[in-house]
Amino acid sequence: MKTTPILSVLTAAVLATAVGAAQAAPATYALDPTHTFVTFEAKHFGTSTNRGRFDKKHGTVTLDKEAKTGKVEITIETTSINTGTAPFDGHLKSKDFFNAEAFPTATFVGDQFKFDGDKVVEVTGKLTLVGKTQPVTLKASNFNCYQNPMLKREVCGGDFETTIKRSDYGITYGLPGIPDDIKLVIQAEAVKQ
Repeated sequence: MKTTPILSVLTAAVLATAVGAAQAAPATYALDPTHTFVTFEAKHFGTSTNRGRFDKKHGTVTLDKEAKTGKVEITIETTSINTGTAPFDGHLKSKDFFNAEAFPTATFVGDQFKFDGDKVVEVTGKLTLVGKTQPVTLKASNFNCYQNPMLKREVCGGDFETTIKRSDYGITYGLPGIPDDIKLVIQAEAVKQ
């Protein structure tokens, strides 16, 4: 079959459009547990700051950079809390705080992404903790995507933080001596699948 130059140009244009559309589709990323940390900070009777982290977490992110939309789903195992002090960890796992036996996981599902250019600057969604769900907005800084030289895949991530009131989740032990405001800091990187 003999093709004309016009047909060749049209075919190339259709192929280029199809390839461009495929590249603009939403991409799915899996959280990298070695570069993702969920930590918290709470003032201790108005003096020092107690800090801890959750060692076990997993989740996925769907990101459409062209449409500037996305969705993130993160599950945190409350039984994996780690403050570096075993008795304190035990108290935090108890019914006074996380009630980890009855509620072994906490989840964050965010589906409202705010961008500044190509950078995610905010993710809004719902945090479920101790069986109660509340709206939460995570402020992002240092958001970036890069080609990981070892994995040979794109990785996206950044630092995210918010402050929640633990009483909104029914965690009232020690109030008001132990403050209600808890700062959550999430360092997250996710690998394109």
